[in-house]
Amino acid sequence: MSHTGHLWLTAFSLIPVWASCSAQPAPPPPEYREFAGPERVIIAGYSGDAMEPFLTPDGRYLLFNNLNDPKVNTDLHYAERIDDLHFGYRGPIEGVNTPALEGVPSVSCDGVLYFVSPRSYEKTFSTIYRARFDNGHAHDAELVSGISRGIPGFVNFDAEISADGQTLIAVDGHFGRQGSPDRAILFEAKASGLSASTLFVRSPDSDAIFRLVNKAASDGALQYAPSLSSDGLELFFTRVGPIRPGVEPHIWRAVRSTAQDPFGEPALIPAIDGFAEGPTLSPDGLSLYYHKRQNGTFSIFRVTRRPSSEVHSHSCRPN
Repeated sequence: MSHTGHLWLTAFSLIPVWASCSAQPAPPPPEYREFAGPERVIIAGYSGDAMEPFLTPDGRYLLFNNLNDPKVNTDLHYAERIDDLHFGYRGPIEGVNTPALEGVPSVSCDGVLYFVSPRSYEKTFSTIYRARFDNGHAHDAELVSGISRGIPGFVNFDAEISADGQTLIAVDGHFGRQGSPDRAILFEAKASGLSASTLFVRSPDSDAIFRLVNKAASDGALQYAPSLSSDGLELFFTRVGPIRPGVEPHIWRAVRSTAQDPFGEPALIPAIDGFAEGPTLSPDGLSLYYHKRQNGTFSIFRVTRRPSSEVHSHSCRPN
């Protein structure tokens, strides 16, 4: 395996083993306490690790990948909804998986699957792909242009497509000489047309939009695994750091008044405890799904909130 490939594959499994450094105690962060009652999601017929969940906007399918680890072949899988806590495993997503890593799936309302894979990184320095998704099958996989910075060492190791397919929220990660990321911030790219094969262009105002979300990067924190409501007003993401002994990633929320405004100060979701990453919002906006490590295994969990004027959906219907 090449050095570049090794850097990419360790991106998803490095957090528990990062080297420590000293840090001063920080003041308690703001909290968002509307979510409560964490419960484990059962995927009937599947017994492996389940990570990076995504609920399709119609609510029918739960997409995920197995363990993000260089020792295994990480593929995209899917399961069909039985109820909010039970899904029936249907198998790997056909048409996209390769011997390289495939992970972090998301699907737009027009049925285009976006995912991350380092299959061509050594030639393109790009990692974000898309394919047509139909009932667990995918076809016409292609690299998404306009996302990568095209610089060795920079890796877009997380991304999510918006429900309307016009905005891609992605991660700019930089990997240092030790093979672990020393920086990760969120940015957005906008579609330059309406077709499924359209190019994306990085938004010139990304820095302003995510200024408060990415602010913690100046203290060594990493921001990744974004999830955006269908109206673009509610953002969930994972943050870890500053790096210190025993650090664990946690899930945060940020909101804004209009889709053109910057996101406000993020708030921690205290109902989600332990080593938790990869949030995804349910179509009705009332459940937040994520993966969590327990006893060395990753499983999918969810927390719920009551309906209110502050709830934003992830459906294909207008809020």
